[in-house]
This record gives sequence, C-alpha cells and structure tokens, in this order.
Amino acid sequence: MPKFDIDQLTEPAGAIEAYLSDYFDQRDLPANLRDAAKYALLGGGKRMRPILVVRCCEAVGGKIDTALPAAAAIELIHCFSLVHDDLPAMDDDDLRRGRPTLHIATNEAMAILAGDLMNTMAFELITDKVENPKLACELVRELAIATNDMIAGQVYDTIPCFPEGLSDLQELQLIHHNKTGALLRCACRMGAIVGEADESQLTAITDYAAAIGLMFQVVDDLLDITQTTEQLGKTAGKDLVQGKLTYPSLIGIDATKQQIVELQQQAHEALDKLKVPDNALRDLCDFMATRSN
Repeated sequence: MPKFDIDQLTEPAGAIEAYLSDYFDQRDLPANLRDAAKYALLGGGKRMRPILVVRCCEAVGGKIDTALPAAAAIELIHCFSLVHDDLPAMDDDDLRRGRPTLHIATNEAMAILAGDLMNTMAFELITDKVENPKLACELVRELAIATNDMIAGQVYDTIPCFPEGLSDLQELQLIHHNKTGALLRCACRMGAIVGEADESQLTAITDYAAAIGLMFQVVDDLLDITQTTEQLGKTAGKDLVQGKLTYPSLIGIDATKQQIVELQQQAHEALDKLKVPDNALRDLCDFMATRSN
C-alpha cells in the first residue's frame, strides 16, 4: 500500500483548474475556440506538471498563490502538446484521457488552432499575472526553452534526426529527455524560482526533476505494454505497433522495472540536499514510480 494520500498530494489540482477556467472565461475569444480549448484543457488528466510547480514552490518556502500563474502556464503548454501529438499527421490517436481526442470531437482545423491558442496563451498568462517583470521574464524564458526542447523531442520520436554514433538506448534517452523530461524539469524549476529558492535549492530541485523526468517516461513505456486501453485512457500498445524505441523493447521488462527503482532513488537523493521539509516531493516521486495509468 502507498505511504501517501494521493488526494491530499494532488489537492492543488482543483485550484489550478479553477484558475485556468476563470482565465479563459475572461478572455475575449470565439465561443467555439474557447470551448475546444477548454475541452482539451479541463477534460481530466493527472495535472502532474502544475502540481509539481506548486509543490516545488512550497518545498522552498513559497505559497500556492505565487505559483498559480506558472502552474497554469505549464499545463497550457502540456495540453497544447497533447492535442497536436494526437493529430493524424503525428501519432494519429482518437482517444485521450478516456474521451475522443480534440480533432475527433471537433475537427482537425479546430484542434490545430486550439493547440496554437494554448501554446501562446501560456506566455500571455505569465506576463499578465506575474507582477514582477524580471520574474515574468525568467519564467517565460524557462518555459520557452522547455517548450522548444519538447518539440525537438517530438521530432526525435516521429521524424528522427539523431546525432551520429548514438546507441539505440542513447537515442531513446535523448527522446525522453526532451519530449517528456523538458516540461517536468521546467515545472520543478519554475516552482523553485517563484518560491525564491537559493542556488543550492535550485540545483537540488533540478537534479530531482532530471530523475523524475526520465522516470516518468520509463514508467509510460512499461504501462504501454502492461495496461489496457481502458486502464490508460489512451490507446495501449501503440509503441509496439509503431515499432518505436522503448525501454522494455531494448532492455526487457525486468530491467525496465529496475531502471525505475534506480531513478526513484536518484530523485530521493537529490531531495536529501534540500534544507527544508520535502515530503510532498518524495511522495510525488513515489506516486509517479508506481502509478498504473
């Protein structure tokens, strides 16, 4: 049995979702565009990235109110990436979070445009809601770098153009470091930054983020072949069908499970360097290591 209360751990999700909904409702937009974006944005999900923003902020002494703009912004980027990832030209999926993907629920043009909107609205929201211009600029830079790294990861994954001389495992790590890891690292760093972390705290949070960023996707690789579509809320087994590089396909299921344990330990060791209580971050790491969807 887990040692943590998942409902308590993910409690900030409610405040984040309300913040996002309110922001959309006050923005002057065509009704069909707003509805499409909110369908993708508020239709379930673990909210792991914005929760990490809040919990990393709290871990270095900050408050949730100061973290909400950054938390909302990174969820906008994440949801934009899912909408575009599901498009026929990309992974061509018709199920996301247990519901039809946005291009199925509306149409392909609307899905593209709603994704575009969420992408740029993330930066609009930060500059609108973060009063300190220097802090807003720092957050925009962190998020822009992570978004571009995520896009690079999508290219590595779907239109491969790798540096020469990499092994299959190195290529896979490069995909995961960028496609999934970039936003998870960004979430942790933005939370620490708005919480006014000192240099040593930011370094510890960054090391933690690097470990959980890779671990999260290694777990995804494992779940893709061990869980059903109903359990995942998205199409299971697609990586195998598409012949994609995954940890289980390269090193086997048992070694993949061991890799998850090792990355989990690395994340815990990074948190040992923090000089403040960090139980929520440890619990989030353990939840991500043992999740079933």
